Formats: sequence, structure tokens, C-alpha cells
Amino acid sequence: MTAASVVVQRRIEWPDTDASGHYHYSTAFRLAEAAEAVLHDRLGIIRETFGRTPRVRVSADFRSVLRFHDVVDVELRVAAVGRTSVTYAFAVRRDDVVAVEGEVATVLLERPEGATAPVPDVWRRLLLEAGPQRPETFA
Repeated sequence: MTAASVVVQRRIEWPDTDASGHYHYSTAFRLAEAAEAVLHDRLGIIRETFGRTPRVRVSADFRSVLRFHDVVDVELRVAAVGRTSVTYAFAVRRDDVVAVEGEVATVLLERPEGATAPVPDVWRRLLLEAGPQRPETFA
């Protein structure tokens, strides 16, 4: 089986840009989170995971400029599932040109205490074996 992944299409909005009109570096992580939400929704775990999976590490390599109103494809895939964490790899592309590649690591927290919790086996299987999910594109 193949790890879960999804591609979502988004537009670079005005608040995503800096004074130069280029996208702000933080936009890459917002786009990755949007793709993560779609992936978790497709896998049926969004109501259980969101609010419990803070980011503990993020990294990105910026390769090309994105500008206001550009339409981009955001590909997110599960790179690893640890005992209490999930690491995602992502790429943002415009017209098949990679603008940014990166990773986001999350950790699962208990409710309401906030201590780390093991990733449930059913989630682990979904994340590691569900394969590509239906893309989300503009109509």
C-alpha cells in the first residue's frame, strides 16, 4: 500500500503576500495545513485529529516566487508516522514549477490534559496505507 496523500488547488490571496507582492513564507505552511485538513477529511478522521495535532517542527525550501492571484497545486503526503507523531512532506507548484517544498511534523495530544498520546492503530493504517485521495480543485 501507499501512504495517504492529496492534492488541493488554492489561489494566492492578497493577505498571503508581503509588501513586494510576493507570497510571504508563512503562506507555504498555511497551504500545507489546508491540504492536511482535506486529507484528514477524506480519511474520516478530521473531527478526532484537529485541535489535537500541533506543529512541532516545520521546514521549507523556497524555489520560486508566487504572486497575488496565482493558482497553485499543493501536494501533501504522509512521510512518516511515529509513536505519537505524523510527518508530512509537501510541495507547492504553479504550472508544474515547484515554488516550495517542505515538511511539517505534528504530535498527537490527549484531551483535555494535553499530554502526548499514541497514534491509534486505525489512524496509523489509514495514514500509511490509504494512498492518493481525490484531489480538490477549482470548479
